[in-house]
Amino acid sequence: MSDNEQHDIEALHELELLIRLLGDEMAAWRRRAQQAENRVRELERVDQLHLRPLEDQRVTALEEENRRLVSKLDSAREQTCRLLERLRFLRQQSEIGVER
Repeated sequence: MSDNEQHDIEALHELELLIRLLGDEMAAWRRRAQQAENRVRELERVDQLHLRPLEDQRVTALEEENRRLVSKLDSAREQTCRLLERLRFLRQQSEIGVER
């Protein structure tokens, strides 16, 4: 066996070892990625279970706030109508007083 062939065989063995190590490292990274993906899916499920009641509570609170605001708006509308009626009355009274 020539010296060049010996170097080629050593290089080939080294390359095989590096490829095997790289394959092992890739497998480890693949396992870690799968574990991370599983963890994300688990957290998303837990999040959805916890967020749904929070979302329901938030919707309920917003609906209640909306009811209160509608009530305030109705009350303000009624007060405005009463003020307009009083203003019309006072204007009519002032016109009657000027005519006399």
